[in-house]
Amino acid sequence: MSEDLGTLLAQLQLTDSGFPSGMYTLSHGLEGYTQLGPVGQDGLRELLADLLHNMVGPGDAAALVLAHRAVRTGDWERLAEVDHRLHATKLVREQRTASVRTGRQVLDTAAFAFPIPEAARLAELVAGKATPGNHAVVVGALYAGLGVGEVRAVAGDLYAFAASYVTAAVRLGCTDFRRAQALLRAVRPDLEVVARAALGAEDPRDLHSSVPVADTVAAGHQRAQARLFIT
Repeated sequence: MSEDLGTLLAQLQLTDSGFPSGMYTLSHGLEGYTQLGPVGQDGLRELLADLLHNMVGPGDAAALVLAHRAVRTGDWERLAEVDHRLHATKLVREQRTASVRTGRQVLDTAAFAFPIPEAARLAELVAGKATPGNHAVVVGALYAGLGVGEVRAVAGDLYAFAASYVTAAVRLGCTDFRRAQALLRAVRPDLEVVARAALGAEDPRDLHSSVPVADTVAAGHQRAQARLFIT
């Protein structure tokens, strides 16, 4: 009981909005859509579901699962393969940059806050440029090192993504705090479906992303003259 609570508390610390990961700087493409026109409550729900099912789920969430398994078995070459594959699926430069930036920030802080061998080893690989250090891969490795099971790890990280998205929506004036919470409740079935699909990943080649419209909007956002978020 106490051991299970310890891993839960470690996970809560990593996913807490107060953890200095830099996630508050990301709108996950939403700001680009608002620059094209108003995004209503229905639009917010549809866009979030599209990102979850077609980008975050088969990309970042699946990479988290594979990285988690690689660390548990001590296969660091496999982790690097997963990391490079995930990096290649991010077609827009600002998304690749943001993924690595937040991943390395999480790793830097976690290596200090959680002095576990897995964090130190991954930090060595990232510093030596053997692996990029994408956010999902870093988090998956840390969860494995902290003893957080892969089911809870992927579910927690998917929820953190959704929470970050709705927080950005509030800051952009697309919705209010109460409707944002209703959106999080409404998207829970999607989170469950996406988590189960990600848990079925078996090989780095399973990682993929297919959001052509979102990629196009993101490409335009990175050239915008004024931006509140970096993605």
